[in-house]
Amino acid sequence: MESLEIPKQEIHIKIDNSISSNKERKNDLADAKPIVLMSILRGLHAGYFRISLSLCSQALLWKIMIAPDSPSMSHMHSKLPSMAFHLLWYLALVTQVSLCFLYALKCIFLPDMVKAEFLHYIGVNYLYAPSISCLLLLQSAPMMEPNSVLYQTLFWVFAVPVLTLDTKLYGQWFTTEKRFLSMLANPASQVSVIANLVAARGAAEMGWKECALCMFSLGMVHYLVIFVTLYQRLPGGNNFPTKLRPIFFLFFAAPAMASLAWNSISGTFDAVAKMLFFLSLFIFMSLVCRPNLFKKSMKRFNVAWWAYSFPVTFLALDTVQYAQEVKDPIGSGLMLIFSSISVLIFLCMMVLTAANSNRLLRRAPVLGSATSPKDKQKSLPINAAL
Repeated sequence: MESLEIPKQEIHIKIDNSISSNKERKNDLADAKPIVLMSILRGLHAGYFRISLSLCSQALLWKIMIAPDSPSMSHMHSKLPSMAFHLLWYLALVTQVSLCFLYALKCIFLPDMVKAEFLHYIGVNYLYAPSISCLLLLQSAPMMEPNSVLYQTLFWVFAVPVLTLDTKLYGQWFTTEKRFLSMLANPASQVSVIANLVAARGAAEMGWKECALCMFSLGMVHYLVIFVTLYQRLPGGNNFPTKLRPIFFLFFAAPAMASLAWNSISGTFDAVAKMLFFLSLFIFMSLVCRPNLFKKSMKRFNVAWWAYSFPVTFLALDTVQYAQEVKDPIGSGLMLIFSSISVLIFLCMMVLTAANSNRLLRRAPVLGSATSPKDKQKSLPINAAL
């Protein structure tokens, strides 16, 4: 009798781990969020405020150009320029608030890195940039008048940090042996001058002539000292990184802003304002005629390229004021040329920044803690994106 064979059946038991895997995935995402945030904060520095500075200065240019007494838009009756100005101003506001929020988080969570930036002979100058951007944003505001209480309150909120940094930085230049200006001077030192001149213009717009003259004199005296020091090619300027050469445009940004400030103080584009304007125009032409100076800095995109934008915008603002004063074809031609160049550079920087967004806020161990060029060999290299 043949034995019966019972077929064997394999039983597969499948355990559903979807619930546990979902929990693990959520935990991984929760852990990843603070890591991403800290990475962003480590990559952020005050040099990124060049972006908001360019946006705010461009908004001020458009506000002046669409004014009823401006010769630039007198032939246009369309609402398009006004819409463009309002859109640009709100974009500048969002950018400035975002950068301030992120930098405030960095001050809370990474105070050592902020302190290192404050002690760095290049990085410390860009601590003025947030205040400059806020002051320009205030001066270009479409909904506030200079005589309003809110405007005056915000002015002091933004101007007090400038005076505080002035007291600290300028005092070190002639009292602290290891931080003499002859050792620390570099093109970025002119940012502090621009901060005082922007504050002077804001005070003059409110009718505070004495305060405006105080800030103007403080800025111009130190501009002359910095300019002469850099002209002599002392050690501080010789240690300036090649990738930061776009900051050389600050050489004409300072006198251009001084011309604007003096125009607001005196109430007219007089001889002093014209001399400062012609000086900035001459320095601009001197730099433009030397493209090889910037060739190496243009190989790879970094946020320092935004230093091309706002100095040209300051010069364009000067040409608008000059054209309003002289009322001749030369003034109108200069206004058209420099306003067009300013808008073109600004748009190019917007496109390049969007195209290279993956390079923004990338962490690099490059901001050294050196307090002077003497200590450069003891520190990490200077931040290429500063």
